[in-house]
Amino acid sequence: MSAHGRRYREGRAAIDREKAYPPAEAIAILKSLPDAKFDETVEVHFRLGLNVRHADEQLRGTIMLPHGTGRSMRVAVFAEGDKAREADEAGADVVGSADLAAKIEGGFLDFDVAIATPDQMGNVGKLGRVLGPRGLMPNPKTGTVTFDIAKAVRDAKAGKLEYRTDRGANVHLSLGKRSFDERALLENYAAILDEILRAKPAAAKGRYIRSVTITSSMGPGIKIDPARTRDLLAELEEEPEPAVA
Repeated sequence: MSAHGRRYREGRAAIDREKAYPPAEAIAILKSLPDAKFDETVEVHFRLGLNVRHADEQLRGTIMLPHGTGRSMRVAVFAEGDKAREADEAGADVVGSADLAAKIEGGFLDFDVAIATPDQMGNVGKLGRVLGPRGLMPNPKTGTVTFDIAKAVRDAKAGKLEYRTDRGANVHLSLGKRSFDERALLENYAAILDEILRAKPAAAKGRYIRSVTITSSMGPGIKIDPARTRDLLAELEEEPEPAVA
């Protein structure tokens, strides 16, 4: 395995790896680290105290961030007739039916979200081995199998995020772009945290949020205090304590 580059090592040296920072401070530190030559994505990772082998302890849902993700989402829609026209008018990047399924089977994956009308699930179902592992399979629970195609496309283009627990009971989500100001990143983080707390399964036992880490695409991880769940925006208004001589 290749060693981390100089920029990463400098960033890691500026972080107390044993400390869990208040959210606003963690974001301020991330913004202060040496940057890359592109606008990095900022990610947040939650490790949850869930036993995901049990269906009633799995999380899955969607969220709209108050400041979006900063990313232009490419949307593919499985629909025909009037619904296909609605998808086009709403801004879908590619629209089709059996022809789109064949195109995907042939290797086309130039999209970030797939949406389908319920009558198209016959075409979509055979793509499970392709779309499933990539998190692209349309699902009624996330609003991507629907007859309200126009709304689904607009939501996806606006940056609607799907989240779910992985096999290790972790949830990984985009927080925005590094070019976002600190308040925008913190407000996005607060929205995600509220959603994770709201979605806590009734069957969950013990400590729910075990750890939270934020990182940029090329930067080191910064731990966030998982107990800080309220009054997050007030942290931005707090005056820093004077340095002790």
